[in-house]
Amino acid sequence: MTDDTQPTPEEFADLENLLQYFIEENQEFLSWIGTTVEHIGEGTMTLSVPYDEKLSNKRPTPSGDGRADLHGGIAATLIDTAGGLALRTAMDNPFDARIATINLNVNYLRPAVGDLVATANVIRVGGSVGVSEIMVESTTPDGETREVATGQGAFRIFRPE
Repeated sequence: MTDDTQPTPEEFADLENLLQYFIEENQEFLSWIGTTVEHIGEGTMTLSVPYDEKLSNKRPTPSGDGRADLHGGIAATLIDTAGGLALRTAMDNPFDARIATINLNVNYLRPAVGDLVATANVIRVGGSVGVSEIMVESTTPDGETREVATGQGAFRIFRPE
């Protein structure tokens, strides 16, 4: 790889590590919330964020105990990020394009009280727009994994001319 060319996936033994490095070096918010690349496949991607009280909203409970819920914006961030990045896995030249969110739909199903894991699947990558569906799961204190949010994103793809 030279300074004047873009890297290609074939140049790296592990695309997950490349993307993790990119997040840590270039995406301060994603790095701050602890975003980790779990899996990358063709047309799919999985990202996670560990539970952290700094990302939570405490609600008063009658007994005063219980773990605080993660802020819904953290799930929305995962939906947006995983959905956009997953599109690159279905493109011939994933590093040649810029991608911007043009529409994001998030449906919250239940409070998240543990680590979050978002899996995005590409629905379609067109010439200028791509669409992904995303499911976010969370682990409950008793160890059960439950769906906490679903989403769909539409993303503008800016390809080089």
